[in-house]
Amino acid sequence: MTDGGTPQGQPRMKSGDRRDAIADYIQRAGYARIEEIADHFSISRMTVHRHVEALTKQGIVRKLHGAVTAQPSGLYESAFRFRQTLAVGEKQALARAAMRYVEPGQAIMLDDSSTATMLVEYLDQATPLTVVTNSVGAAEKLQANEEIELISLGGSYNRIYNAYVGLMCEQAIGRLRVNTVFLSASAVEGVRAFIQDQQVVRIKQAMMEAAQKRILLLDHHKFDRVALHALAELTAFDAVLVTEGLAPERRDALKQANVPLDIVPWGEAAAG
Repeated sequence: MTDGGTPQGQPRMKSGDRRDAIADYIQRAGYARIEEIADHFSISRMTVHRHVEALTKQGIVRKLHGAVTAQPSGLYESAFRFRQTLAVGEKQALARAAMRYVEPGQAIMLDDSSTATMLVEYLDQATPLTVVTNSVGAAEKLQANEEIELISLGGSYNRIYNAYVGLMCEQAIGRLRVNTVFLSASAVEGVRAFIQDQQVVRIKQAMMEAAQKRILLLDHHKFDRVALHALAELTAFDAVLVTEGLAPERRDALKQANVPLDIVPWGEAAAG
């Protein structure tokens, strides 16, 4: 094992990336022993303790004797670079389904979510297009496509989201009008979508105001999470695309509440 806590022969993970991964692991598990975390990431106990101390100071986790628990709050959002690796198959299925709402010649808007960013992989099917986004990752993937007019929203760059946020970004959105916006959310409780970060809420709400049609993309795990700030009622969207996996009673409750629910199959059968 190297001094940085990475086994010999394995690529060295940046400290920030590893901390994001550890935080997400603890958030998902709810409880984990230090030895378990060390074994899972193939790092030393000393390295785990260092990252856990930093996460504890941020209020993300709570340190116990020999173990760590997730803080019961919705304050944490893992970095975009790590969220890109989660539920990839479901995000691809959502992006393919979302293309039903994209037509050549339209102007569409994408938020900074890793789910909406996945949509850029399929936009060639509906060019020419105008695409507006605050996502740096989406803009980087689209900049070489001559069939797409790219409008990249400026503002304050946020490294966690790899996106532009803040007042300048919000004001830029307010000067635009698009056919359709594609967004995601951090969590759903009842019939309301939530986001961890207040400044991200403002950007997403501005995007919703700027669009004729609003499409929400959710992998079904979002219904088992908690986030701090309300984004919107699910009935505020023209379509709510959710991957298969919702309990039947929850699906029925959403439909009874007049949520425009669209269940999206995913996995090998759906991809084929």
